Amino acid sequence: MSFELKVSLLPSAEALSPQHKKLNKLIEQIEQQKLDLDLWQNAKSEIQSYIQLKLVPIYRDLHGVYFRQINQLWLHLQQEDFAKADVAQLDVKLAKLAKQLKKSNYLNTAELEKVAEVDAFYQQHHAHNQKPNKKGKSAQAEQLNTNSHVDIELDAAEQHESYEAWDSEQYQREKKEHQWKRLQQKREQAEKLVNQSLKTVYLKITAMIHPDREPDETKKAEKTELLQVVNQAHEAQDLFYLLKLQLQLETNKGKSPKALTDEHLKFYKMALEAQSQRLASQIDNITDSFHWSEQPKPKNMQVKDVYKVIDGDVSVLKEQVKWEKERLKYMEKVKGLEVLLENGVL
Repeated sequence: MSFELKVSLLPSAEALSPQHKKLNKLIEQIEQQKLDLDLWQNAKSEIQSYIQLKLVPIYRDLHGVYFRQINQLWLHLQQEDFAKADVAQLDVKLAKLAKQLKKSNYLNTAELEKVAEVDAFYQQHHAHNQKPNKKGKSAQAEQLNTNSHVDIELDAAEQHESYEAWDSEQYQREKKEHQWKRLQQKREQAEKLVNQSLKTVYLKITAMIHPDREPDETKKAEKTELLQVVNQAHEAQDLFYLLKLQLQLETNKGKSPKALTDEHLKFYKMALEAQSQRLASQIDNITDSFHWSEQPKPKNMQVKDVYKVIDGDVSVLKEQVKWEKERLKYMEKVKGLEVLLENGVL
């Protein structure tokens, strides 16, 4: 819900103190944020429809191919004997596919259960390799007596390569989770301040315009109408509207902008910053839902940017699906799989 309030808070630029200038700048920022939020909210359904039309079918196809790959590779790994270097490649590929698919929205229950089985195996395998193991050391000592020094170095390098990517991804995931928690804390603090400010400002306004205290019937009717709007703004948690109205009412009562105390300015600034944070969070929630690229989200992301990203992803994904299907053909036969392994393009 949005409320229009055309008021001039301050008479002229010359009369502005540095604090007033900051306050006006913040008001302008919030007005732009409200326009941006309305724009994104209006565009949201259209973008979602465009995604359903363009991207969802391709992702469904891609995840289907990925599942057939993981199923085929897992079967080969259970039934065939591969060289250690090839097993290392297969382990990395299967772990990566399982991680990609375990939260897929495009697989059925049975397929997701199969993916979860593979993912659980590699997580346990990874955890086991991270623990010091005396028996493992003894086995390694025996292996040193039977295998060449070059083979041992190769085996160690393969295991390191297999799980280095896993460790890096785990670190990045934990880092993102930490950043998300910090952002949530900031949003919760802003939300708390907005709610406190809403109550304070609302009570001040209602005390100034309460119709029961107005003897003039015409003014009483006007105040009754204004109070209804104020109640609606309070229910909609539109702190920005209420603050501007409070400033206007105080000006109408004879309080010039210069008469506003530092405490008034500090309160307005804190409350408006909280409102700005809330609006920024609402915009971020919408834009984040449309940004799935591995690249950082643009700072001033526009609606047109979303469509460009979608169209670009469609072209890339179509080529990827084509290649993955070709790769799957090789995976279906042991000899074809060996070709992929030999060329390092599994």
